[in-house]
Amino acid sequence: MAITTKTGDTGQTALFGGNRVGKSHIRIRCNGLIDEVNVRIGMLLAELPENHQWGKGLLRIQRDMMLMMSHIATPVDSPKPNNKPHAEKGLRACETWIEALNDFLKDEKLAFVLPGGNKVASLCHFVRTGIRTAERELVELNQVEQVADYILQYFNRMSDLFYLLAIVELKQNNVKVAKFRLFPSQKSKNEKQ
Repeated sequence: MAITTKTGDTGQTALFGGNRVGKSHIRIRCNGLIDEVNVRIGMLLAELPENHQWGKGLLRIQRDMMLMMSHIATPVDSPKPNNKPHAEKGLRACETWIEALNDFLKDEKLAFVLPGGNKVASLCHFVRTGIRTAERELVELNQVEQVADYILQYFNRMSDLFYLLAIVELKQNNVKVAKFRLFPSQKSKNEKQ
């Protein structure tokens, strides 16, 4: 398979099924943003030790991203509409992971946090913000052509997942979570100044 085909030199590319569209087409923009998220997850994985407890879950999400990109690249009127592999099981796995993280953090008062603390937590937030950007574009696509419900749900859950992973990373490494309160009066009695 040739990587350089020169068929995109005029700013056009193909959706699955052969339809040619501009590289600024909303489906192409969505897939570009999903690809960026996948790269960010790869950066996070590269920072984790081999056989880290998050490894398999993150790899599953990366594979699901590829499946979702295939779905997004297949328009409703595609001559090959059956090329829409699903990642719904991944959505359920993501929700199960979120439940486990919530259980781990049950005594933690979650709030707005200032991203940072250490590199892994910062990368979790970097992934989270990319997910939110992709989600907004997917919502826009859904207003024009329906996107599978599970894709929108999966992206919404993933931003929660990576927020929680950042908090867990800091807690497990005894790094203080920098919380943000818009109003100082919102501080609980147990919080230090």
